[in-house]
Amino acid sequence: MNANWNYPTAMRVGAGRISELADVCRDLKMNAALLVTDPGLAGLPMVADAVANCQQAGLSIAVFSDIKSNPSGTNVGEGLAAYNDGKHDGVIAFGGGSGLDAGKAIAVIANQSCSLWELEDIGDNWLNADADKIPPIIGVPTTAGTGSEVGRASVIVNEEKHIKTIIFHPKMLPACVILDPELTVGLPAGLTAATGMDALSHNLEAFCAPGYHPMAEGIAIEGMRLIKEYLPTAVADGGNIEARTQMLVASSMGATAFQRGLGGMHALAHPLGATYDAHHGMLNAILMPYVLKANRSKIDTRIERLARYLDLEPDFDAFLNWVLAMREQIGIPHALSAIIPEDSRLSEIGEMAVVDPSAGGNPILHDAKTYAEIARNAYNGNL
Repeated sequence: MNANWNYPTAMRVGAGRISELADVCRDLKMNAALLVTDPGLAGLPMVADAVANCQQAGLSIAVFSDIKSNPSGTNVGEGLAAYNDGKHDGVIAFGGGSGLDAGKAIAVIANQSCSLWELEDIGDNWLNADADKIPPIIGVPTTAGTGSEVGRASVIVNEEKHIKTIIFHPKMLPACVILDPELTVGLPAGLTAATGMDALSHNLEAFCAPGYHPMAEGIAIEGMRLIKEYLPTAVADGGNIEARTQMLVASSMGATAFQRGLGGMHALAHPLGATYDAHHGMLNAILMPYVLKANRSKIDTRIERLARYLDLEPDFDAFLNWVLAMREQIGIPHALSAIIPEDSRLSEIGEMAVVDPSAGGNPILHDAKTYAEIARNAYNGNL
């Protein structure tokens, strides 16, 4: 299954298409790329092969991988130094959400006089950057979850404030994306499950958001159908190229759809991730049924329609039970206590959630007390 798309950006989809990386660099006039990835991927053959592909084509390329699973401002600053020291002219953002987000953030701040935090997604802050100076970005996801390869933003931890900050600029959208399922084959079952549920959370929150955007709604509902059909297979049989391809596509669909909005799952996952350095996809996976239940009064009819499309009984409870059953099938814990060491800061988490940008897309504008209660229920497994 090979395809070339131009929505929401140029996309090359299919097994083995990472071999076209040097061609994409040339098309974008990128002669000295900085490949940004995470430490776990940096030593793997897939990165070495990507570097060799570019070098054999006569291109200069270096690797920067000193980033955390929740990339920080410090990581971005060190990546920027590597970009400048190597006299690079473009970025290959390669990996899961951390590599993609860090790579995009490094690119957007390169050549700029403003700071990273001056590009926080508030109002017209993006105008602080000179768009003409932003180098081209290539997105190469190795997980099917964040969809950051088709996003115009990065989530970066501000260590001074202990919060996750959304950095935004329209030109952070990669100029070309390579969706190669062969790069995801080696992903362990647990990470396949957590990242796949992250993709579901993006599509689901986009579908439930109250804003008017029928195109995004249509993308989200089909993205969830693909996840229902292919995520269990991808977890059980990591070498299944069809399932891996469809999950990569569903992940990109989720990130395309969530311009309609996100919601309470992400509003809680962001401060929980920043506070406890927990995996973002796993946080969304665990929080999902608790946030759904808290939002039920506003989304009941909408979820009934979604359940009908997914060939479930057209009923909120049927959909919720499907979520719970799939989580159990693919090994997602039922409670936050499985990944969060303690619950003493949940009131603070509630206060952070209510001001998180994602909270604005939730069907109900919960207050800090309610968000803390949702987090506490999720911590204790009290659905």
